[in-house]
Amino acid sequence: METRFNLFENEIGGRFAKRFAGTAVVLHKSGLPRSTQELVSLRASQINGCGHCIDMHTKEAAAAGESVVRLHLVAAWRESSVFTEAEQAALALAEEGTRLADAHQGVSDETWARVRKHYDDDQVAALICLVALINAANRLAVITHQAGGSYEAGMFEAALG
Repeated sequence: METRFNLFENEIGGRFAKRFAGTAVVLHKSGLPRSTQELVSLRASQINGCGHCIDMHTKEAAAAGESVVRLHLVAAWRESSVFTEAEQAALALAEEGTRLADAHQGVSDETWARVRKHYDDDQVAALICLVALINAANRLAVITHQAGGSYEAGMFEAALG
């Protein structure tokens, strides 16, 4: 697969990417656990078929100490025993927030109640913004054919300068 377009080499794309990355920094510094952020980003990216983001979030999670077992089971989290109730609530929100067009109800009341049970207002805000952000990142990468496989843990932080 050959990259179609390099947003970073375009003036408008580059300015947008810089601001887009800044929103990710806000979320990284939030009270939402980093492991939850990586799991949510990984699950949404799996649903959207974004190889670049799957590569990135798998490697960032592993570098932060996430276990191989948990990373392998994210796609089947409902049939796994390795995720906490809070992580399951976040993964359910990630799925329902990603599959908006597939479910006429959007995020279910049941999922919303589970999220509210486990996360405070700031964490809920971060979780909602993270689901929106990763879905946007997936779309940017898939549209431009950003292939997975070449990401190395820490590249995102290094790019921020």
